[in-house]
Amino acid sequence: MGKTLFIKTYGCQMNVYDSARMADVLAPLGYRPVDGPEAADLVILNTCHIREKAAEKVYSELGRLRHMKSSRLRHGGEMIIAVAGCVAQAEGAEIQRRAPFVDIVFGPQTYHRLPEMVARAGGGRRVLDTGFPADPKFDFLPEEAAPQGVSAHLTVQEGCDKFCTFCVVPYTRGMEYSRPVADVLAEARRLVAAGAREITLLGQNVNAYHGAAPAGGGEWGLGRLIRALAEINGLERIRYTTSHPGDMDDDLISAHGEVKQLMPFLHLPIQSGSDKVLAAMNRRYVADDYRRTVDELRRVRPDIALASDIIVGFPGETDADFKETLRLARDVGFAQAYAFKFSPRPGTPAALMEQQVPDPVKAERLETLRRVLDAAQFAFNRASVGRVMEVLFDRHGKRPGQIAGRSPYMQAVHVEVPRACADDAPPAGAAVNGEAGAERLFGSVVPVRVREAHANSLTGALHDAAEREGILGGAGRLQRALA
Repeated sequence: MGKTLFIKTYGCQMNVYDSARMADVLAPLGYRPVDGPEAADLVILNTCHIREKAAEKVYSELGRLRHMKSSRLRHGGEMIIAVAGCVAQAEGAEIQRRAPFVDIVFGPQTYHRLPEMVARAGGGRRVLDTGFPADPKFDFLPEEAAPQGVSAHLTVQEGCDKFCTFCVVPYTRGMEYSRPVADVLAEARRLVAAGAREITLLGQNVNAYHGAAPAGGGEWGLGRLIRALAEINGLERIRYTTSHPGDMDDDLISAHGEVKQLMPFLHLPIQSGSDKVLAAMNRRYVADDYRRTVDELRRVRPDIALASDIIVGFPGETDADFKETLRLARDVGFAQAYAFKFSPRPGTPAALMEQQVPDPVKAERLETLRRVLDAAQFAFNRASVGRVMEVLFDRHGKRPGQIAGRSPYMQAVHVEVPRACADDAPPAGAAVNGEAGAERLFGSVVPVRVREAHANSLTGALHDAAEREGILGGAGRLQRALA
């Protein structure tokens, strides 16, 4: 029967990618994924240090796992517990002290050594591996990987050299490293061959990408890499995240106007609209630099939608500074934005700064900012009503008879399955509401007319063009159209 593996992933999309690669590394040892820790022989918590109280959430989960492990031992079984990711990197020794039942603690740069760690762990032996190996982990990961589905993630860059004063990434992920172009293209081709139609390029500072070019031809930036990816047959959509405003060079901006596969949606964190606060954060740009970048992006791609991250209550932030953040948010009109109260991270310069903003003030500012951001997002969604958008379907909706996907602007779009999709004889046991036929839409980009806008999503109907192309009108015709 082999062994069972459960990985709980916290935080960013890069952690999602890392968790998938951990499963790939462990597959040759006979580990197969299961849906929960109760039946797992190996449990890995892949942690994130960015969000507030991240470590406390990990210890709370470890307390629950401790009881499972004790019960397993009483019945003659075994459970290996491992903590991975950025919390493990930052607090490895502390985790072992506070949770001595944890067998393995390892950082985000060492998961390629998991088979060795698992072999050494158990039976009272504990493993701690939070180094930064000289050789990149990507050189040791297996080429064969489990399919990610219609929308796949591909890490092209890790680490950061910016040293923003609030951020732990340089300490937990290390300095910037860009994967060679040939490796990225090879992995992208494998993902597409396995069914991916959309690939999101990942990096802590992804637009700082400077990968070694094929055949020793110097280095490529992200814009040139995107152009090469766009030549892969079957890859219909390209996205990238997360970006630094200071690394939006001319070639990358031009790619937004020239590469049709590059979606018109960009997550570009501003963090603050105050130049004084940006300097204290060591962001290396001012608010007007950000505005100019936005103007250039909209010049080459007028329909581009922007998302952002914003921190309120950074040490020393005054009411006047906060008003500058509100002004920038209104000027840009973000389609999506994530706002957070400043939370000190141990080991970062901002945690030691004077003039810490009282929590009630931070809470009030956050509520004010969120009202502005929520109104902008709803206005953007509302402007979509009546439009026909290309939607990449990849999952069932929230209720029976509904499927869902993403618009080019990363909006969730829900569509009722037409009953016509089931007017041919369905497979045995298939629901008569058309879900069996509609599943054939997964992985297809289909025109949808938007009918309603909600705070965080859209609803619509398959457009007339879909019927003309034979996508509607029965499961048989649907299958032939998408064959």
